[in-house]
Amino acid sequence: MSGARQKYNETFKRETVKYVQEQSKSIEQIADELNISASTLRNWLGKYREFENEPVNQGETLRQQSQQLEERDREIEDLKEEIAILKKAMHIFSKAKN
Repeated sequence: MSGARQKYNETFKRETVKYVQEQSKSIEQIADELNISASTLRNWLGKYREFENEPVNQGETLRQQSQQLEERDREIEDLKEEIAILKKAMHIFSKAKN
């Protein structure tokens, strides 16, 4: 026994999609919070999503950030190795000659 179908206006749908895009919560969590089915929310996202409003935590952005972090980690390791080599060279050249 389901109740009458709830109807939502376009403004509410667009604002809800914007809210979803700004949150770091899952669609299911937001659907529970707003008392809307997750499938309805996904449909709205497909229809009203505006990519310029995407938050930082979206998949493509996360992949880009992950790649940048990996590149920085490699660069840091290279710099550490260079520092270690320079320290050894400095130690060798700073020894008094007999």
